[in-house]
Amino acid sequence: MASLQPVNSFRAGQVSCALWENDIIVRGQQKTIVKASISRRYKDRDGNWQTSQSFSRHEIPLAIYCLNKAFEAMLETPSSQAEMGQVEEVVIE
Repeated sequence: MASLQPVNSFRAGQVSCALWENDIIVRGQQKTIVKASISRRYKDRDGNWQTSQSFSRHEIPLAIYCLNKAFEAMLETPSSQAEMGQVEEVVIE
């Protein structure tokens, strides 16, 4: 079942990445896949928290760090994506 809450999340500074489960139908069978979303939180000039998907030069390494952590978590937790042949097996030596 698709979750309304992320199944995992990673944060570096104001940048965060969340992993979400999504249910799909493949050849008449329900499968669960995991997808990642990345965002940056900041306060606007009125002091209200806002969310953005754009990153400045110094925030890009933080985004890369969060995405690497998300990728590692996806590799460590087998999903139906691999069963469906949608992702190739990655071997890191």
